[in-house]
Amino acid sequence: MGMVTAATSFGRSGVSDWLIQRFTAIVMLAYTVFIVFYLVSHGKAITYADWSALFSQTWMRVFSLCALLSIAAHAWIGLWVVLTDYVTERLMGRKALSIRMLVLGIFAIVTLAYVAWVIDILWGV
Repeated sequence: MGMVTAATSFGRSGVSDWLIQRFTAIVMLAYTVFIVFYLVSHGKAITYADWSALFSQTWMRVFSLCALLSIAAHAWIGLWVVLTDYVTERLMGRKALSIRMLVLGIFAIVTLAYVAWVIDILWGV
């Protein structure tokens, strides 16, 4: 492991990446449980006004943004681990590094676009 590992990993170490994944999993679970409970409690009678009222509240906007950021961080760590384990193992050398950096770069751009889009949707910035 060298400088590339530290530069492309989300946390500073494997332990911090593990902790980030566990924390983000809890946030995603809480958000999913809340949304499912909200949908089930409203039954088939949920309207656009109900949905709009829920998402007009600041706490729900913050909760939704936290869920999205958790998804992004969780996915980044997962993708990094898969690319490191499988691409590095199968393709040694510069080719593996180039492929890993390309995939992570594309993922980062797409993720940042989604985060910006969600911020625009939630706050109309």
